[in-house]
Formats: sequence, structure tokens, C-alpha cells
Amino acid sequence: MKNQFKIIVAFFLLLFIVSCSSESPIPKTTSAPIVTNPATTTNPVVITVPQTQNQTFSYLALGDSYTIGQSLCETCKFPEQLKKSLSHLNPNNTYPLKVIAQTGWTTTNLISVIDLQNPASDYDLVTLLIGVNNQYQNRSFSLYEKEFPELVTKAIALAKGDKANVIVISIPDYAYTPYGQGSGIQSKISMEIDGYNAFAKKYCSDITIEFISITDITREGLTNTNLVAQDGLHPSELAYSLFAKRILPKAAIAIQK
Repeated sequence: MKNQFKIIVAFFLLLFIVSCSSESPIPKTTSAPIVTNPATTTNPVVITVPQTQNQTFSYLALGDSYTIGQSLCETCKFPEQLKKSLSHLNPNNTYPLKVIAQTGWTTTNLISVIDLQNPASDYDLVTLLIGVNNQYQNRSFSLYEKEFPELVTKAIALAKGDKANVIVISIPDYAYTPYGQGSGIQSKISMEIDGYNAFAKKYCSDITIEFISITDITREGLTNTNLVAQDGLHPSELAYSLFAKRILPKAAIAIQK
């Protein structure tokens, strides 16, 4: 009886060994695949827009000399470069541009001319860059605190009443230009412009208006003289191209809603 039991055990043991040897061998240990952390990659931002056919998206640029591109060619200013970049995203569409801006304008001047011209309130995109002349002309900061919100309200009204169509752009810092360096008050200029921009940024944040800062670009004007126009004061065509590049993603979102 014991011998029969041993034979049976040996038989099943033999079957187990044969079955194990017929299975696939255990693979060798391999290194875990390397997963790139998307947060640390430097891939360029890809902007996609619906390829609509023959649509018109109107753009209104409000401001001062920084909007008209003082001392530069007609197509060098940032609104023209932004318009061109938008058309590259979708060549089937057209992007007519209207500019209400002039060198030396303060917030008061811009409000007066908007009221005088009474433009249509059907723009798909409105940009607003204003305030440097308030600072330059030593106007009371309280005037900006009062009139900047008025201008934002007007910009929204002109943008079909949709604040998602409005982009506010920060004030450049002319302290970082040959003109600013010759003023002898560079730190005062920068400090005051920071104050204007901080107020505008907070106001826009409070009412959820897009605010895009380009001031840092202009603060490279002394180390990269190509960013300053030949007049030694205003941004160059290159600087404006960097403005437009920074504004483009938000502008593309606004017009494709």
C-alpha cells in the first residue's frame, strides 16, 4: 500500500515538473521606460483654430504711441503684427483692424476720442494699452484709478459686450531706453509704471479680464538694443513682434469663440 502511494506521488510530481518546464521562461528584468514629465518639456505652444471659410473677425486696438508704433513703419506696430499672425492661423478669414490711438494720449484723451468717434460695438477682439502718458505727464494716479476702469467698460461694450473679447496689455517701461537713461530718474519711472501695471492687473483679475504683461520684454532694452526703435524711446519692430507673439494665443481664443 505504501509503495502504491509512493508511485502515485512520484507520478504527480513528474507531471508537475514537465508542465513547469513547458511554460515560457521568466523574462529578464528590464529597465522601466523613461516617461518625460510634460511640465518640464520646452515644446512650443501649438495654436489651433477651426478652419472656417471666408469669415470676418474685426479687431479694434485702443491706446497711445505704443499702439500706433511711433517712429516705425505702418505694418511694424504690434496690432498689425498680431493681425498678420491671426491670418496665418486661418488664411481663409479676414481680420480688419481699426486703431484709435495717438502719441501723447492719456486715459482722458482716449475716453474723449472714443466718445467722439462712437465706433461700432461689434468687434470680435479689442486690445487696450494706455497709461504711460498719465505717468509721463505727472497726472494724478487717482485719475488713472478712475479712468482706467471706464476705458475697460468701454472696451467691453465695443467688444459685443463680451469681456472675453477684451485683452489689456501692460505698460512698457521706457526707463530701459536711451531716453529713459538720460532722464536721470530711471528708478522713479520704473517704480511708477509698476504701480500703474499693478493696479490694472488687479482690476482685470477682479472682473476676469485677460491681462497680458509685456513690460519684461521692454526691460531688456539696454542689454538688447534691437528692442528699441531708432528714436531711442519706443519699442522696435522686433519688440512688437514679441508683444504679438505673447498676445496671440489669447487673441486666437477670443476670436474663435
